[in-house]
Amino acid sequence: MRRVAFAALCLALAILFAGLGIWQVERRAWKLDLIAKVEGRVRAAPTALPPRNEWQRDNAYRRVRVTGTFLHDRETLVQALTALGGGWWVLTPLQTNDGTILVNRGYVPDDRRDRATRREALPSGSVTITGLMRATEPGGGFLRNNDPAAERWFSRDVAAIAKARNLGPTAPFFIDADDTPNPGGFPVGGLTVISFRNNHLSYAVTWFALALLSVAGSVMVLRSGKRRH
Repeated sequence: MRRVAFAALCLALAILFAGLGIWQVERRAWKLDLIAKVEGRVRAAPTALPPRNEWQRDNAYRRVRVTGTFLHDRETLVQALTALGGGWWVLTPLQTNDGTILVNRGYVPDDRRDRATRREALPSGSVTITGLMRATEPGGGFLRNNDPAAERWFSRDVAAIAKARNLGPTAPFFIDADDTPNPGGFPVGGLTVISFRNNHLSYAVTWFALALLSVAGSVMVLRSGKRRH
């Protein structure tokens, strides 16, 4: 009876592992579709913002072009770790005909954190920005929560920044500006990192291998019992 129970357990585990393997195959297909969609958006020619009734939809990494006026006195610095080193993202509200939109103008190092050190890069009047739509990053960074009262920002949390800067109604996304140079060299745009982990195939192979081992274990136990009889 113990052998039969053990064999039944092995078969149950085989079914479980096979199910997990199938799930990983489906996840892989979803991830490949996501990667293809994002790559298509990034390479596409810039378009106008989607209409307001579509702002809550999946617009991540859509390449857009917007025109408006920067509110430099309400910029927010968010800690950043980039290919250029540690520093800060400069998030500046852009007043447009469609409303207020936060724009991540790019990276500045510590010695350019003060707005006075980059006066030449503070355009007044109407400007046109090209960049990628990005989803808000609520809460904070890894094990570090945003602290608006202390001006400590670890993530680009649109709603929290809008509240802290009294921006009123603000688009629920932000725009990563492209690499068009700014006067004086800073901020440096175009540093968006687009990377999606895709280990689903290796996970699927692992689960299917465990399923086969479970079946093999069940067969071995049952055969062993027959030999003894």
